[in-house]
Amino acid sequence: MASSSSAVDLSTGPLSAWSGPLGLPEFDRIEDSAFAPAFDAALAAHEAEIVAIAGNGEEPTIANTLAALELSGKPLSRVSAIFWCRAGAHTNEEIQRLEREISPRMARHYSRLFMNEALFGRIDALHAKRGALGLDKETARVLEKTWKRFVHGGAKLDAAGKARLAEINERLAELGARFGQNVLSDESKWALFLDEGDLGGLPASLRSAMAEAAETRGQPGRYAVTLSRSIAEPFLSFSSRRDLRETVLEAFVRRGGNPNDANNTGIVRETLKLRAEKAKLLGYDSYAAYKLDDTMAKTPDAVMKLLEPVWEKAREKAAADEKELQRLATAEGHNHAIAAWDWRYYSEKLRAERFALEDGALEPYLALENVIAAAFDVAGRLFGLTFEEQKGVPAWHEDVRVFKVRNHDGSERGVFLADYFNRSSKRSGAWMSSLRSGYRLGEGQKPIIYNVMNFAKPPRGKPALLSADDARTLFHEFGHALHGLLSDVTWPSIAGTAVARDFVELPSQLFEHWFGVPQVLAEHARHVETGEPMPAELLEKIRAARNFGAGFATVEFTASALVDMAFHASGEAPEEPLRFEAEVLEKLSKPAAIPMRHATPHFLHVFSGDGYSAGYYSYLWSEVLDADAFRAFEEAGDPFDPETAEKLRRFIYSSGGSADPEELYKAFRGRLPSPDAMMEKKGLV
Repeated sequence: MASSSSAVDLSTGPLSAWSGPLGLPEFDRIEDSAFAPAFDAALAAHEAEIVAIAGNGEEPTIANTLAALELSGKPLSRVSAIFWCRAGAHTNEEIQRLEREISPRMARHYSRLFMNEALFGRIDALHAKRGALGLDKETARVLEKTWKRFVHGGAKLDAAGKARLAEINERLAELGARFGQNVLSDESKWALFLDEGDLGGLPASLRSAMAEAAETRGQPGRYAVTLSRSIAEPFLSFSSRRDLRETVLEAFVRRGGNPNDANNTGIVRETLKLRAEKAKLLGYDSYAAYKLDDTMAKTPDAVMKLLEPVWEKAREKAAADEKELQRLATAEGHNHAIAAWDWRYYSEKLRAERFALEDGALEPYLALENVIAAAFDVAGRLFGLTFEEQKGVPAWHEDVRVFKVRNHDGSERGVFLADYFNRSSKRSGAWMSSLRSGYRLGEGQKPIIYNVMNFAKPPRGKPALLSADDARTLFHEFGHALHGLLSDVTWPSIAGTAVARDFVELPSQLFEHWFGVPQVLAEHARHVETGEPMPAELLEKIRAARNFGAGFATVEFTASALVDMAFHASGEAPEEPLRFEAEVLEKLSKPAAIPMRHATPHFLHVFSGDGYSAGYYSYLWSEVLDADAFRAFEEAGDPFDPETAEKLRRFIYSSGGSADPEELYKAFRGRLPSPDAMMEKKGLV
């Protein structure tokens, strides 16, 4: 970035001085060209703050060192929050070019911060005498975590080690940005255009979504299958055209691995080598050991003790289901073995046979507006929150909806934004993030939290109808949003979702349980045309079929988690990552007809940044917790039991990283769980 930071006034610029409604940025004033100079100015301002803190001539104190560090860099945080939101949810060539430049530059900036000897000296001095400082529990934890963050950032390395670690961090940031952009490139450029005669078996709602996708891609009157899960997976479930299912699945699986400029194989190879080198520099046997050091699991061995028995049970369940799918295919006159592009199709037929229930039968009762209302209702019943939509408030895209959030007494809680529909400028998947977190230190601030989804957009004037999986996804990400909105801590660095990776999925996965609560469905699952509630017999079928397909779902997930752990736990990076992946899956005897949920070339969780590397297992780890946690409400005899809900809010949703996650869970539940509740919930026992 070659712009001058002197041209930007951080106190008035729309990227750093947010003066829009509800304390939001004025998104309608932000030009793409403003990001580069704003980053220049904000980075320079943060560097100046760090120099001042490190060079303070007074003896280090919590106020002049730890608190000063926590409150530093606010303009940089604001510029970054908007930029990374845009990079994920509404990107373009200019944003992508800047992302490739900014990612390594930010890594370089934070390497300098954590390797600043004078600054670490002050943190280290406070840490050394922490027992004599009379710190409250939360402050003591922040000091400990900050000290460890500096050590992990290379503060104790010699000069050569610091230089090499900084190089590694910078290169990893660059590789992560390119990985994500390559996957988006493959996803946005591919579409399969079909005509009316190609739509056999497809429900009306999917046809409408495909018609809208074709029109937005310049082919009105036709139908497009895209690589968005919200279109691709239903197509694989319902299309009677086996040849088309094969075409779609192969394109879906090949994302990031095609023989083109967006191929991620080389990026994965280099990423794994650099991560292994980084771990050794910091004194760890493997990158997994480094990443797990500050988690609930603690070690790769503990992770494998969870994953391996789940894998075996899931494989057994999937094998039994595959025989049933083969029976159905044979009965239709097809003698071919069940292939990956057949599984979802015959699974839907098996569901209908066993339970007289097809997933498409639920969609008229799962209009997006009803599912949103259900999620808000549950948040109100559990935590006393209300959500008031604010029309006409600009955001990063016209589809984004803005809600003012209030506490039970009417006081302001924060702001929630939701971006529900798929588009070519948005990366795949669903996620929660924040424009700002909520904390009390200094002047404090209220949280501004957002959810991003990729639901198929209906034609104008038509309601968006969700599958059961889509509805659970909305509840899942909204659970993350509540974790951010309910944050009630003093220190910024432990606010909201700033918790151990294998604890962060607990609030989201736990919230999914309320989607299936009968009184929630009875109130909100209403027919999109008649307004009639979902019939009792359909509710009973949903309950009876809740574990249907558990073998398939657990195999595809756990295969990805096991490959992730294998990549990072050995201490050595494989020369040929895709061959290594194949060898791991062969040793596991993975069913050939069930692909990994995330094949390596498009495994965004693990390779587009560092968030879930050696950590994809955490969804399953948290599922052990969430299955047991919901039992607390079942044992109370009320899914909205006030006493249990208050404990849930206090110890899980509001506490951020203020205490060790084991301590927080025990405070809520009285003990740690065993995997039994999770295995039962999944239908694997």
